[in-house]
Parts: sequence; structure tokens; C-alpha cells
Amino acid sequence: MRTILVMNAKGGSGKSTICTNLASYFAHNEEANVCIEDHDQQGSSTDWLTIRPDDYPTINGLLGWKGSPKSLPGMDYIILDAPAAIKGKELAKLIRRAETILIPVLPSPMDIRAAARFIQDILLVGKVSKKQVKIGVIANRVREYTQIFQQLERFLKRLDFSFVARFRDTQNYVRSAEKGIGLHEMPPSTVYEDIDQWETLIKWLKSKRSLPNK
Repeated sequence: MRTILVMNAKGGSGKSTICTNLASYFAHNEEANVCIEDHDQQGSSTDWLTIRPDDYPTINGLLGWKGSPKSLPGMDYIILDAPAAIKGKELAKLIRRAETILIPVLPSPMDIRAAARFIQDILLVGKVSKKQVKIGVIANRVREYTQIFQQLERFLKRLDFSFVARFRDTQNYVRSAEKGIGLHEMPPSTVYEDIDQWETLIKWLKSKRSLPNK
């Protein structure tokens, strides 16, 4: 069973969108048993599950903020959707369960500063400092060749984490979310640019680089 934690420094960075698209990729492309465990009381991920069509691959959902089960038998992937700006014991508790952490960062000065502080907090957690979990940073909703994107790119390159993907700013995420499906379940001709960008993330997740050293 693979456990992937998606978390960020502040709300509105596309965290839940990444969770739902990861889950739909694994369910649709790999026919895997997937569960989204939503620890964010805003409930964006589990709300998405409520409108998912019955004729699409099943994705399980749990309200993690109400309490997590000790085990989830039969699951191939568990996607943990963390609340924004989580700190302290709750942060450490979720990190202990994860093998891989994904952190989306938006190209804005406020988000870059918040991400820098958040990553400093993460580095204080024992499992991270001992390199028992792998962290990948995603540049999200980017418009290339803008000054702020270049600033974000410089920031990410300075981190001691992998810069694993960059996703463009597109309405395709909104259109798919409104239908309760993911990008990989949309007509390929409408999302081919986005699928190409996701391949970079999927390739990293499939590699040993995304897993802690044994």
C-alpha cells in the first residue's frame, strides 16, 4: 500500500485538485483500489467524490478529520488531503503515515514566502530530518515566461527537495472537477497538454526517488 500526503502552506494552492487527479489517475489508468482520506474540514476532495459518476472507477473516501482508521485493507493507494497550514503534532502525525509528500506552490510572492516558512516547519519533523519520507514540490497554476514564475523557479531550485512537476493555469481542472472526474478521464484531445505535464509527476512517483531509503 502506498501512502501519499498532499499538503501546503496556505489555502487555495490547488492541493485538493492534485489529490483528486492523483486518485482518478490511479483508479482509471491502473485499475487500482484508491482511497482519499480528507483531513481538511473544507471537504473539497470528498465533495468531489459525491458527484463522481457511477460508471467511472470507484474511489473510496474517508473524512479523516473525524478520525483515521487503524488500517485500510485492500487499498493500493491512500491519498491524504491535509488541512492548509497544518502545524505541530497534527503535522507530525500525518507525516508519520506518509512515504511521499507533495507540496504545491503557486507563483505569487505571498505563496512563495508562505511555502518557505512551511518547508522550514516540515524539516523539523523527525521523519523528514531522518530522510524517512520523500518530498516533491509542484509549481502549480503557472504561466511560463512571466517574472513571478521565474522567481518561483529560482526558489524551487534552491530547495533540497525534488522539483517534480509544473502544471499550467487552465480551466481543464475546473471542467473535470465539475463532473467529478479527473484530467485522465477527460477526452484526450482536450487535455493532452495537461496529461503531458502530469506524466512528469507520475514518472517521479513510480521511481525509487519518490520513496524513502530503506
